[in-house]
Amino acid sequence: MPEVERKSKITASRKLLLKSLMLAKAKECWEQEQEEREAEKARYLAERIPTLQTRGLSLSALQDLCRDLHAKVEMVDEERYDIEAMSGMEGRKKMFDAAKSPTSQ
Repeated sequence: MPEVERKSKITASRKLLLKSLMLAKAKECWEQEQEEREAEKARYLAERIPTLQTRGLSLSALQDLCRDLHAKVEMVDEERYDIEAMSGMEGRKKMFDAAKSPTSQ
């Protein structure tokens, strides 16, 4: 018995049109989401980080401010490095434990 060819209810051109419309809508939603994220990031940074008042500061005061900022950056970099190192160690430890333990079949 020969197989009966099923005809699609939607033509290929209509399918392509719907697909392109869906992609356009998805792109639009994604762009809007990105804009919202950027706005949220800007709002968060404005709320958390005070603006620097450098007007009227003497040269020595500006240098002290720069030293303080560099010290804070250095501290944050050290913390980030420690966190990355610890998370890397945990990953290696888990891989080692998994390789050491026998697998059940």
